[in-house]
Amino acid sequence: MSMSLREQLLAAGLGKKKQAEQDQRKAKEQQRIAAQKQAAQAAQAEKAARAQALQQRRQEEADRKERWTQIKQLIEQHRLPKVESDDYFNFVSRGKVRRLAVDAPLREKIIGGELVIVRCEGKHDVVPRDIGERIRGYDARAVIALQDSAAGAPAEDDPYKDYVVPDDLKW
Repeated sequence: MSMSLREQLLAAGLGKKKQAEQDQRKAKEQQRIAAQKQAAQAAQAEKAARAQALQQRRQEEADRKERWTQIKQLIEQHRLPKVESDDYFNFVSRGKVRRLAVDAPLREKIIGGELVIVRCEGKHDVVPRDIGERIRGYDARAVIALQDSAAGAPAEDDPYKDYVVPDDLKW
């Protein structure tokens, strides 16, 4: 059976047993300290990563609030006054059909694309197209997308493409 080098030196009388035990204890203590340092560094790195992720979430939330504040301010400064009318313009917003009181010139401008409908804090307003594009730059969800005239064109395989929609049927 082979003995370790330490045991061989002790057997040969070149080392002292007490010194060997002290060396073993020091080696174990150094290993334990190194393991503690490594665990502390890992915990510190994890804590720094959590702090960085939290800071990033806070920054994103602050940016989002700032964008919505700017959107709200643009809408308040540039919205057209509400029209008192019995005629309504119907549009789809967040999966529901909404309606907005309009008169004939306002309806034509909305359909023509000169004006756009925007949504902020549950309210729908009409603003000029350039303001709508600026709002779309901040958040595309704030601008209500109406059907394009290209999308309204009948498809080639549409069986009803030859039928004309009456003028008095307004959407």
